[in-house]
Amino acid sequence: MAGLNVSLCFFCVVVTLCEGARRLSKMLLPWNIYSSFAGELASAFQLCACCLELRMLVEIGPWGGGFGPDVVLTLLFLLFLVHGLSFDGASANPAVSIREFLMAESSLPATTVKLSAQFVGMKASCVLTRLYWSWELTDFHLIQNLIARDCSSSLRTSVGQGTLVEAACSFFFHLTLLHFQHSLSIYRVTAVALLVTILAYTGGPLTSAFFNPALASSVTCHCSGNTALDYAQVYCLGSLAGMVVAVLLYQGNIPRFFQRNLFYYQKNKYRVPKVKPASTPNGMQKKEENTKRRKVESSQKME
Repeated sequence: MAGLNVSLCFFCVVVTLCEGARRLSKMLLPWNIYSSFAGELASAFQLCACCLELRMLVEIGPWGGGFGPDVVLTLLFLLFLVHGLSFDGASANPAVSIREFLMAESSLPATTVKLSAQFVGMKASCVLTRLYWSWELTDFHLIQNLIARDCSSSLRTSVGQGTLVEAACSFFFHLTLLHFQHSLSIYRVTAVALLVTILAYTGGPLTSAFFNPALASSVTCHCSGNTALDYAQVYCLGSLAGMVVAVLLYQGNIPRFFQRNLFYYQKNKYRVPKVKPASTPNGMQKKEENTKRRKVESSQKME
């Protein structure tokens, strides 16, 4: 349990430092720079560092520490609760940023800056996390350093099946985000954390269920066992395909490219009252002339 306690301390330190960086940059930087760069950078660093430590527990914990997957899944659920409450609007997920661009919620420059910040933050977290492992504070870290050079790939199935698994995970993830986007944060964060835990339990043995291209590239895409094209197809193409299908199912279209709804016919729930056409001045004048003519004709008949 000593190794698990050190990992818990590592999680707390990473979250505290990233939260401090977010608050400091929010005070010092303009909102557009904070939301598109600084916030995404800190959140991506936090997500990747915690996932690297958690993946180390997944690989070494069962036989090195004697705890099973229930401990790891509980930690995953708690970590995503903390991530959802502390990210302050950041996604730390390129698929989410691209989805916001496709839904016309973010401009192309802002999306490009977000993607850059996410990849930089995750690469920086990889360097610092490996430096932390080199201190060998626990036996877990000692074993991790020994196997770090020959890391095992997270893709433990065929490329086609892995792509389908990542696409399915990404589909349910983005559909949940879209469904709860206007709900209270406590409901949205809890639903997302629960869904991520379920997806990690079901899809984890096959692809680790990243549904995050930047996270996958930092954690597993450098490992041997598959080519870069295989990793790109599974973790990039699969994640983006699932996201696009979720947007089409929820929205009915891609607002960035066309406005017409492809799947749903939205009938207007308000009835427009029928209004008689307004009489023109010429029409009123003709009506008055006809009335006068009828009066003259009737008076002549009486005479």
